[in-house]
Amino acid sequence: MRKVYLVTGGCGFIGSNFIHFLMKTEDDITIVNLDKLTYAGNLKNVEAYATDSRYVFIHGDIGDRNCVRDVFETYHPQVVVNFAAESHVDRSISGPGDFINTNIVGTYQLLNESLNYFKELSEPDQERFRFHHISTDEVYGSLGDDGYFTEDTAYDPSSPYSASKASSDHLARAWYRTFGLPVLITNCSNNYGPYQFPEKLIPLMILNCLERKPLPVYGDGQNIRDWLYVDDHCDAIFQVIQNGTIGETYNIGGNNEIRNLEIVQTICDILDEFRPNPKLKSYRDLITFVKDRPGHDFRYAINATKIKTDLGWVPKHSFTAGIRKTVKWYLQNEPWWEFIRSGEYLNYYCKQYRSLNAV
Repeated sequence: MRKVYLVTGGCGFIGSNFIHFLMKTEDDITIVNLDKLTYAGNLKNVEAYATDSRYVFIHGDIGDRNCVRDVFETYHPQVVVNFAAESHVDRSISGPGDFINTNIVGTYQLLNESLNYFKELSEPDQERFRFHHISTDEVYGSLGDDGYFTEDTAYDPSSPYSASKASSDHLARAWYRTFGLPVLITNCSNNYGPYQFPEKLIPLMILNCLERKPLPVYGDGQNIRDWLYVDDHCDAIFQVIQNGTIGETYNIGGNNEIRNLEIVQTICDILDEFRPNPKLKSYRDLITFVKDRPGHDFRYAINATKIKTDLGWVPKHSFTAGIRKTVKWYLQNEPWWEFIRSGEYLNYYCKQYRSLNAV
């Protein structure tokens, strides 16, 4: 029987990479991509599958219970993978409402409709069903110079974004403990790689370098993040879906703790090698320190021992290898990011909304 995945937010950065991963990993599947197409949801991320019989795109919102119910009734998924979320911390500070609506209310609606669907399944189909909720290490708050987040670390979110994701994690866990929905949760460190929207640190710095714009670094740039190449994250998610224990949480980290300033300097050095600018001695000359972000957590670092011990997963990419692949991808895919950076981007999606809603 063909396995059906419902991937929510599959036009976003990690969701689209997961669809690419599934298409390469499994043959007898159907992927139903449910995406609202907010500003960071890009149909071009998955346009390679537009005519593939294994792929279906649904323009819809996880907060729309009728839409979600229709998807379940039509496609009968065995696995739900919930990537759908507002995810940019800066935007959550200036406009937290969208984060509450999508990350909390939307997750509630998706969980509830999943449960209604699950209750109607036969016992063998219930045994196969999985609801995988994708989350972040930011729910744990901030670390000092020492220590690591584990699956038992108490939640202590700092931003509206991380608070909304913490809320969604609690809802997913409650739907397992109270109602018996077979839930899995993963909390990952900072992802990077192809198809990441240019507002995020790494693509923003790459593209600003290429356009000879300032490279804004918050505060003194000493904040530390653990970096995870997106292909490794997708592999970890797949392993958890296949072999993870229902009701468990797994932390996914890249074992790459790096200061923000070092990230920017590394990108500058790689571009000095790959595409030097004759008007600059080095792209490092563009680094500009700016006022720190409110509630800026100092350090995130994940202990990923559990997923390694239980499932045998370890990241395959060092940061040195992953960042070089990432920079090369952006250099080789200028039409993708030029389209986003152009003034036509939002006009194009306004047209897409109209055409999709008319179907």
